[in-house]
Amino acid sequence: MVTRRILLGALALAAALTAGCTSDDSGGGTGGLPDGAALMKDAAAATRDIRSAHFSLKVNGSVSAIPVQNAEGDLTREGGPSGAAKGTVKLTLLGQLIEGEFVLVDDSLYIKGPTGGFQKYPAALTSNLYDPSAILNPDKGIANVLAKIKEPRTEGTEDIDGVATYRVKGLGEKDVVAAIVPGVGSDVDVTFWLRQDNKQPVKASVTLPSSEGKTASVDLTLTDPGKQVTITAPV
Repeated sequence: MVTRRILLGALALAAALTAGCTSDDSGGGTGGLPDGAALMKDAAAATRDIRSAHFSLKVNGSVSAIPVQNAEGDLTREGGPSGAAKGTVKLTLLGQLIEGEFVLVDDSLYIKGPTGGFQKYPAALTSNLYDPSAILNPDKGIANVLAKIKEPRTEGTEDIDGVATYRVKGLGEKDVVAAIVPGVGSDVDVTFWLRQDNKQPVKASVTLPSSEGKTASVDLTLTDPGKQVTITAPV
């Protein structure tokens, strides 16, 4: 069985959506902005209902515990104990930089490089890879992180790719965030961009210490919630 460890970059979660039209208002309910804790509660409930989506992930900086540099594709809660995912990925595996397609289904990972067909990798080699399929897991994925963020504060409003959002920042406990960001060794700052209409998360960003001694981040975006997604193992 492949050990399921994921982000979101905070999963997750790849390239961040372009941001614009930012408000400088701040507060957890002041300045006309909604209370951060109330937004997180609504967002957690809304996210638990998402069964499929498109995701985009980008690691900014060097994080030794996350071999993936970027990934993009589709997620579903079907296709295995933690769901399934497929798309494109750029990652380091066995010391080699690999760019190509991936399929993660039924606890098995398949990767197809620039040449040749899909190769199936054993659990011993994939146990520490970023696993996007659990992003939508209601018990340990994004919904769980949203529900357990400490001291959430609504910082302002922001337009993300044409979607009006609230930007909410809080503190994520290491044991909670580690389920979606492998290698988290301490509590970390997590920022969410939540849709103003239904409170579903559009983007999440987790700030991490870099292996180069600098600050790094993992950015995850979720789009097309509820899209039709069918994932099967490559023939």
